[in-house]
Amino acid sequence: MGRVLIIGAGGVGNVVVKKCAMNPDVFTDIMLASRTLSKCEAIATQIGGNRIKTAQVDADDVPQLVALIQSFKPDLVINVALPYQDLPIMDACLETGVHYLDTANYEPKDEAKFEYSWQWAYKQRFQERGIMALLGCGFDPGVTGVFTAYAAKHHFSEMHYLDIVDCNAGNHGKAFATNFNPEINIREITQNGKYYDNGQWVEIPPMSEHKPIAYPNIGERESYLLYHEELESLVKNFPTIKRARFWMTFGQQYITHLTVLQNVGMTGIKPIKFQGIDIVPLEFLKAVLPEPSSLGENYTGETSIGCQIKGLDKEGKDLTYFVYNNCSHAEAYREVQAQAVSYTTGVPAMIGAMLMLKGEWMRPGVFNVEEFNPDPFMDLLNKHGLPWHEILHAELPHEYPA
Repeated sequence: MGRVLIIGAGGVGNVVVKKCAMNPDVFTDIMLASRTLSKCEAIATQIGGNRIKTAQVDADDVPQLVALIQSFKPDLVINVALPYQDLPIMDACLETGVHYLDTANYEPKDEAKFEYSWQWAYKQRFQERGIMALLGCGFDPGVTGVFTAYAAKHHFSEMHYLDIVDCNAGNHGKAFATNFNPEINIREITQNGKYYDNGQWVEIPPMSEHKPIAYPNIGERESYLLYHEELESLVKNFPTIKRARFWMTFGQQYITHLTVLQNVGMTGIKPIKFQGIDIVPLEFLKAVLPEPSSLGENYTGETSIGCQIKGLDKEGKDLTYFVYNNCSHAEAYREVQAQAVSYTTGVPAMIGAMLMLKGEWMRPGVFNVEEFNPDPFMDLLNKHGLPWHEILHAELPHEYPA
């Protein structure tokens, strides 16, 4: 049915390639490309059967990307490289007339900042080229947007309060490690927190607001208010939302290590001189931390991510609602040799690509996942390893206004 070029061979790329290969009726031809060819070849060897073609590419280099796309002729490019590389890959797709999908929005390399404005600015050009870009099709962002759209379609006439709650209750046995790219992860959580409240964005110091939140099958975990990109698109696409927040759990050991690293300057993103060479402290830190894709084998526990929503039901009565997924690290590793954080990002990317190739989610322009019919996506989550659960009239914290 379709040819896909997957760019990025880290933990998420590993999951995307393997899940695509499990669905040959949709993904008839697959190429995996990365700056490091050996990573691509190792994944292709695990899949076997000469099913996966591989290539080396610098995703910062538009001419290289264009040449690769023109050579392989994919119908769709799945970008699971670094967020810095979103725009070069979108430029290459524009030049070659190929559809595009990613899992995280663009951020400039020299500033710890991310927002959709850079990518939304491509909307008219993609429309005129007759191609589609699907942004943020991982779990958060991604499934959380689909969850919200599903709630709006089936349960609410108005959604007023949205809290996205993300818990990793797993244990990888390392003193300090990040579950996805360390550079991106640490940039994300060391910048100011931000949430939406009655038409305004409220900024708070990093990790300054936190509370215990109860997660299904896990119990209470201390959760910290962060800024996450799906908040920006969700309040735009669902304007009845009065308040939107994002919460993520961190253990005390992680917080302690991160605080020390910040205090000694190891999380900085500005180059410093070391023996006459410019180095970026955070890039050096990334080099000495465990590779996230290596954490899966002995990972225990599970993740739990969902949306807590309060508003008015279809009859105009008060409704509280909770929709979520729990994912086991051990089960993810058994299936695709990855930990659950990579799995929960990679599976939705495959599903979004599947819906695009089938034409169920397809129109020219640049879109976030919540702008499409959520029902086929929700069905495919259940079929491809991320079953979801919903609770109507859920018991939510008392801080939600009556």
